[in-house]
Amino acid sequence: MSEVYATRRSRLREHFNAAGCTAGLVSRPANVRYLAAAAPQHSVLLLGRSEDLLVCTSPPEDRPYEGRPDENLRVHVLSSPGADPALAAAELVAAQDADTLAVEEHHLTVRRHRALASIAPALRLADLATAVEQLRVVKDEEEISCLRIGAEIADQALGELLESILVGRTERHLALELERRLVDHGADGPAFPTSVATGPNSGRRGHRPTDRRVEEGDFLSVCLGATYRGYRCEIGRTFVIGTSPAEWQIELYDLVFAAQRAGRESLTPGAGYRDVDRAARQVLDSAGYAEALPPLIGHGVGLEIDEDPQLAPAAMGKLDACVPVTVEPGVHLPGRGGVRIDDTLVVRPEADGGPELLTITTKELLAL
Repeated sequence: MSEVYATRRSRLREHFNAAGCTAGLVSRPANVRYLAAAAPQHSVLLLGRSEDLLVCTSPPEDRPYEGRPDENLRVHVLSSPGADPALAAAELVAAQDADTLAVEEHHLTVRRHRALASIAPALRLADLATAVEQLRVVKDEEEISCLRIGAEIADQALGELLESILVGRTERHLALELERRLVDHGADGPAFPTSVATGPNSGRRGHRPTDRRVEEGDFLSVCLGATYRGYRCEIGRTFVIGTSPAEWQIELYDLVFAAQRAGRESLTPGAGYRDVDRAARQVLDSAGYAEALPPLIGHGVGLEIDEDPQLAPAAMGKLDACVPVTVEPGVHLPGRGGVRIDDTLVVRPEADGGPELLTITTKELLAL
């Protein structure tokens, strides 16, 4: 695997060399991990003129779910635990006779950027921008395998919860149980705070669980995700508590399901980000729910749960193969509740069977 990380660093070096920079400093944690395989907290990665260094405040530890840094990287541990690795990296690159350093300005604070400029005044700072994030958009098969395993764990945790008694239990209790089950089945942990929403809370994007108890006749919407070897997936489903859903619940569910299916079916290489959003959004818009729609229909996933691309109305760009994204339309009706259906998929060409669905829990409207 070490050649994978070396290739990633080489592609980044080509990017900033083409912009006239002799060295690059990566400080955003997910980006450091992407290029270095693993890194202690607060580490930075220096792509120097003569060698690449992982600059840390403490030595890397053996954590099974994190792994070890790429063996081709030299690890430079600072003698003072309170030192800033970014400032130390700037001093090191200045000693390599580099004249220009590309940094992630979108991650650095103003104070840290000023400190970098003052510690090596002969070094000109340039903006690396989101070059690493753009490299991360298309995943290799090893990355997709981690997402696939994470999705299997999330499916398993959700499936087990649905087999238990739910009436009378609180949203908060169900969310905690789901997160425990994720870890029990091999996840590093939840990919994000688990959302369980019942009754009038159901269908809300990012709802924080409360002490409201599950009641007969409720919509129950659940959104959870597993982290596996650093990679994060997402699944969301909506169910009805009781034996016979009300007519309005069936109609709303069928509508959101149709929107979600339209979004999934539009996931083809070359499709515009905004076109995927439009495919799902127009189903709900035409039914009169324009005001109840989320700001975006989906987003990329990987080392972070909300990555590029953003599948939103004004998003620019087109999908490539091997890009994992969510498709998650939803409608929330104040005072009544709503529906959210959320899958993680990988964009694949039609010749390979079309989009690969990673989260396979049924989307049938179950009465629990």
